[in-house]
Amino acid sequence: MAIEVVPGWMAGLEEEDVTFIKKFLLASGSLKEMARQYEVTYPTVRLRLDRLIQRIELSESAERDPFIALVKQLAINEKLDFNTAKILIHAYKKAKPEEGI
Repeated sequence: MAIEVVPGWMAGLEEEDVTFIKKFLLASGSLKEMARQYEVTYPTVRLRLDRLIQRIELSESAERDPFIALVKQLAINEKLDFNTAKILIHAYKKAKPEEGI
């Protein structure tokens, strides 16, 4: 794949995340196999995959609204608790004027 066509979500990943994805694909999506390869527990691999999924979703939503993306990123990185993030996003959406009006 040419670098010009690499999706934005993929370009924003760290090298270790890309390696994780490659190993995951080569393991046919088996989290049990991934746990064996990384010599960690299944829940540890599941958590890493969940956080990777969140980062990918976040990178896609960042293009739509940078403030919401920032709040979500702070929650993912545990700099802000989840409930506070939800309150901030809800208040922001309520105060934000409707687009297209």
